[in-house]
Amino acid sequence: MAKVLISLKIFPSDVNIDLEGLKGKIRKALPDYASIYKFEEEPVAFGLVAIIAHILVPEDRAGGVDEVEEALKGIEEISNIQTLTVRRL
Repeated sequence: MAKVLISLKIFPSDVNIDLEGLKGKIRKALPDYASIYKFEEEPVAFGLVAIIAHILVPEDRAGGVDEVEEALKGIEEISNIQTLTVRRL
């Protein structure tokens, strides 16, 4: 079965947020069927660093992208999420 790779740009709510701790919270918040492929960090401005999360979900999971985004929006340290790409692997 093919997988779908979702790339999300995640903006922390503050420049003083521990990015490693936030990455751990992102891993824990994901639905059971989703997994982290890798994380990247991207400087934004004035010390703020966004996390680029590459997340794998099964292709046959209808609404998987929306469910992943909703799960991450529940994390207090996240101020905004931007979908960069969604592609089939």
